[in-house]
Order: sequence, then structure tokens, then C-alpha cells
Amino acid sequence: MGPVLRLVTKRADSHLSLDDPIRAAYATMVQQAASGDSEAMERLLMRAQATAYRFSLLVCGHPEDAEDVMQDALIKTYQHVRDIHEPDAFRTWLYRTVRNACLMKRRRRVDEPAHHVSIEERGVSDDGEPRVVTVEDKGRPADQRLMDAWIGARLRQALQALSPEHRAIVILREIEGLSTREVASITRLSEANVKTRLHRARVKMRQQLDGVPRS
Repeated sequence: MGPVLRLVTKRADSHLSLDDPIRAAYATMVQQAASGDSEAMERLLMRAQATAYRFSLLVCGHPEDAEDVMQDALIKTYQHVRDIHEPDAFRTWLYRTVRNACLMKRRRRVDEPAHHVSIEERGVSDDGEPRVVTVEDKGRPADQRLMDAWIGARLRQALQALSPEHRAIVILREIEGLSTREVASITRLSEANVKTRLHRARVKMRQQLDGVPRS
């Protein structure tokens, strides 16, 4: 568990100030939980659970993987909260832990099909382009169907067209609302690199969205 603790206590993250109310709330809960406050621990785990599952479901793409990643992050939080010396860095650590675990699981599933089903009908649309139809997968769990509805089917398709690394950056920046500096800390990239990858991802998503017929 040594590497996990180093991620949490890494001094390089100490530049992150408490001007972000969400980060400040996490830091307060971590401090209180570390002092033995069981109610604070419960609040911390509940908040971390919601964040970890939402993020992991979007990045991992499989509900089973998202559940595993979330549970692992919660267990590490519960076991090591007293060893966290930089409470302000907790949220960064949480996102980084989930992201890295999801990327590992995605690599193991590289040969597996995506959960959503896209087929190309025989024939073309009015503008002469192949007609693409998205068919709802009735076997997908309710939680993923809810997530699909939350971000929108077209946006989901555009996100899935990105590499896992680029998808994580888009989700952290555009959906989770983190700053470029925070995303850089989580991904261990320079801020300039984050901006470059985010731009490329936005361009690809725009192209993907433009290429998907509106329902």
C-alpha cells in the first residue's frame, strides 16, 4: 500500500489551495475522519463513492469495472485516512486512483465490444451518407442507462470514440469541472500537454457529433 500513500501525501500537490469549495469540503472531511469522527468518515465515503462511481463509469465504460474501481478506492480511503498528511490533495488522489484503475481495466478489455450497439443499415441517408442507427441494448444495467440519459446518447458516443486517456481528460475538465492545473496533477502531464490533448479531444468529439444524425 506504500505507493497509494505516496499518491495521497505527495508534496507536489500542496500548491492546490482551498479556494475550491468542493476540495475544501473533502479536506475538512478527511481531517475530521482522520481524528476519529465516524460521522465524518461516513460522509467522506458517501461523497467519494458518488464521485468515484460517476467518473469510473464514464472512463471504464463497464458497470462491473466501475463498481470494482469504486469499491477499491473506498477501501483504500477507509484504511489509510489517518495516514493522509495533505487533506487538500485527497480529491486529486481519488480521481487519479480511479483513472489509473480504469485504464488498466480498459487495456484488459481491449478485445471486448462496447456495451452500446451501433449498426449500419443497408442504404444511405438523404445526404448520401451511410445511415447509422443506435440500438438500445436491453441488457445494460439501469445505472448505465441512467448515466446515458444524463450525458446524452450523442455525447456518450462521441466520448466513446476517444481513447481512454483523452476521454479521462475531457471528463475531468468538462464534466467534473476541474481546473487545467488539477487535471495536470491527476494525469501527471504538463498543463500545456493537458490543453493540447483537450483541444484534440474536443475537435474529434465535434467531428463525431457532426457525423451522427440527430434523432
